[in-house]
Amino acid sequence: MTSNRTKPHEIVERALELSTADGCIVIADEESTANLRWAGNTLTTNGVTRGRTLTVIATVDGREGTASGVVSRAAVTANDLEPLVRAAEAAARDAGPAEDAQPLVTGTPASPDFADAPAETSSSVFADFAPALGEAFARARAGGRELYGFANHELVSTYVGTSTGLRLRHDQPNGTLELNAKSPDRQRSAWAGRGTRDFKDVDPLALDAELAVRLGWAARRHDLPAGRYETLLPPTAVADLLIYQMWSAAARDAVEGRTVFSKPGGGTRLGERLSRLPLTLRSDPNAPGLESAPFVIAHSSGDDASVFDNGLPVPATDWIKDGELARLATTRHTAALTGMPLSPGFGNLVLDGGGEKSLEEMVAGTQRGLLLTCLWYIREVDPATLLLTGLTRDGVYLVEDGEVVGEVNNFRFNESPVDLLSRASEAGRTEKTLPREWSDWFTRAAMPALRIPDFNMSSVSKGV
Repeated sequence: MTSNRTKPHEIVERALELSTADGCIVIADEESTANLRWAGNTLTTNGVTRGRTLTVIATVDGREGTASGVVSRAAVTANDLEPLVRAAEAAARDAGPAEDAQPLVTGTPASPDFADAPAETSSSVFADFAPALGEAFARARAGGRELYGFANHELVSTYVGTSTGLRLRHDQPNGTLELNAKSPDRQRSAWAGRGTRDFKDVDPLALDAELAVRLGWAARRHDLPAGRYETLLPPTAVADLLIYQMWSAAARDAVEGRTVFSKPGGGTRLGERLSRLPLTLRSDPNAPGLESAPFVIAHSSGDDASVFDNGLPVPATDWIKDGELARLATTRHTAALTGMPLSPGFGNLVLDGGGEKSLEEMVAGTQRGLLLTCLWYIREVDPATLLLTGLTRDGVYLVEDGEVVGEVNNFRFNESPVDLLSRASEAGRTEKTLPREWSDWFTRAAMPALRIPDFNMSSVSKGV
């Protein structure tokens, strides 16, 4: 019996039956993907894939506490099931007591579709998108542009079953579109990206028109030195920076004095004003167009996640409320350890509280400054201040008297997203965006553009 013939809920049930541990959690992830790739205004490849990953978490009680063992394997068949369960149990017996040990979750109502077949994507997800992409190719060719990029859609059905009776399921669609336009001599490049659940809200013709304008801007070149510049960060760049900020927002790390959210002398910065603007950074599993799992799915443990919390409901959470730090991420273990409210991790991220101006309107209100396209190669320099470094890419533009007057060289930047929030002088309209740097890990974001009066371009970069 192969993985394609065995229903995922049956795999979960059988693994639970095979378990001889004191506790057991089984997570089955059924994934299907469809993709298109193109180069030089021509579709190059397309394909569809299917796969299954099974994770078994065994817990073993002992005199000194409860230990856990986690084993994950891909392409699991019915014949592979017992060895996998035994491997997890052996890992638990060989491990010491788990610091994050908690009673396995109970009481979460079962998903009514738990026994249903997994959701699957296919090439039909591109039924409307592909013809429009073909039109974009023709228009770009006529306009002297070359389009490169890819569209990817995946659908993951996750089944979670536990020895305490939980039977939960979540279907997560996730689509990304990245589109590059280049001049025929490859000296000018512009990028646009979109996140989507189903490709019905993505318009490649509109994106090509946007990129054509940016390539036109790049025909005029201005070289600028490193320095601090008034800078307009588009939503994609804001998302990349704030996602990294959230990845650094574990309560335990802050209490132990190891992050930007630690207060000098002890404690945390909870309640401190981080922005003079009334900005709210929040997560909500039911956010329209950004829906994510309403319960914890944890394949491993860390300071911001615990395998013992699998199945725990995930509520809507304000991380920053009206400019003030309101919550830090906790598991049940770290919540008890720090005395903070339980705040499970986030599956999406929304920054609200800006005005209604579009990025174009913010450009029109700029006397002199820089307009970025996106950031990439973001790396942490100092965890205590969350100082990050990275590069600009695919277009930095000079704005004078409300108009873009040309493209400038790329820069390396050195900035902390927490500091940027405190210095932001204007926020625009919140809109769905694709974080370019983190699109392989996190795509569900809605952000405004931010105006930073003194963004630190620390050195000139020769990157494109």
